[in-house]
Amino acid sequence: MQLSVHFENTPGTGTEKGPVQVGWFLNQKKASIVYFPPERVRSVEMNKTHAKSASRCPAVINLESRYFAVRCPFDLHLEFVRDKDGRPAMRNLNGEKSGIRGNKLREKLHITAEHEWRYKDVPSLQLELPYVFIADEPVYMSQVAPFMHHTKNPLPGTIFGGRFPINVWPRPLMWAFEWHDTSRPIKVNRGDPLFYVTFETMPQDRSVQLVEADVTDDLNDYMEMISGAVNYVNQTFSLFEAAEERRPAQLLSPVKRARTD
Repeated sequence: MQLSVHFENTPGTGTEKGPVQVGWFLNQKKASIVYFPPERVRSVEMNKTHAKSASRCPAVINLESRYFAVRCPFDLHLEFVRDKDGRPAMRNLNGEKSGIRGNKLREKLHITAEHEWRYKDVPSLQLELPYVFIADEPVYMSQVAPFMHHTKNPLPGTIFGGRFPINVWPRPLMWAFEWHDTSRPIKVNRGDPLFYVTFETMPQDRSVQLVEADVTDDLNDYMEMISGAVNYVNQTFSLFEAAEERRPAQLLSPVKRARTD
């Protein structure tokens, strides 16, 4: 069965000009200072002196400009274990030197139930994050691995993201990881890129302007309406049209801050 999603109540016909405005915000205020703002991926410390350098290639520059990195808010150094009953668990290898308290780490990071793993003997982890992206015209967002960042110690598995329309279904993101080699620990430092997000626009050549969004009453109410739907139905995509019918015409209002100069 092919899913057909319409955007009749949402602006955007595919003929617009100029950048698409995409908003981001954190849906939790407590300790929000530890979370980095999303940032555009840019080539740094590369050879740009030669005219034929790849770092000056328009295709490379255009690709990088369409990805935004979300960085890890705290240090992770985890070992896979099983408890005395054989249930999967994690051990924080940072121990007493860990920057995040154990009870707070357990609130944010957990292993999904073993019967929900996509592959046998490949544990799935989920790190809950407060990042939400929103748009007032049709925009699909994809969450992917940070493939343009090199790391000396690659992770012992893969992340898996997703793709969904942020104008209809804005929701908090998470870092989902499949631990293929459980003999090796997971080590991610604060500030390392966890994943990228990229946005599909209409038409495709429009650029993206990322702005911090004001969390208005309308936005709060809409988020409350769709939150937790995954706990009640298996296919949340089937709810897109119903959500769109109840969506206010405008949800994105950029934050306005007073100038300090």
